[in-house]
Amino acid sequence: MKKHILCSIDLAYTKEAAAILVEAEKQASLDDAKLTIITVIPDYRSSWVGSFFKEGTLRKAALAASEELRELVKNTLPDQENIKCIVEVGVVYEQVLNNIKKLKIDLVVLGAHKPNVIDRLIGPNASRIVRKSPASTLVIRLN
Repeated sequence: MKKHILCSIDLAYTKEAAAILVEAEKQASLDDAKLTIITVIPDYRSSWVGSFFKEGTLRKAALAASEELRELVKNTLPDQENIKCIVEVGVVYEQVLNNIKKLKIDLVVLGAHKPNVIDRLIGPNASRIVRKSPASTLVIRLN
């Protein structure tokens, strides 16, 4: 029995994210579980690139991501009662794995694109989450 589900989406792919949200909500409804939806934006502050951005740019990006995430959820899922949205800053797989442990997640729902050559060399976020997650993981294939 699932009590808490974490759904990870990428706001750069809203059409695909909607399909992932629908599946996550379906899984949550089976056991009347809580559903937390997470998106992660990259942290550029410590890199050389970060020096080219004005102070507060990352905070504005996080606020914009939060608004976009809430809007996507509102437009995709009719019942908002057991849904929480969070935006994290950092490396995607690290933030997802941290939240799995912190929130005591039972099931992770995420999407994965068909791997390309780079993914086979480096390893996409989905495969890292699947390998390291202490919770069961449902991967929705996106093409």
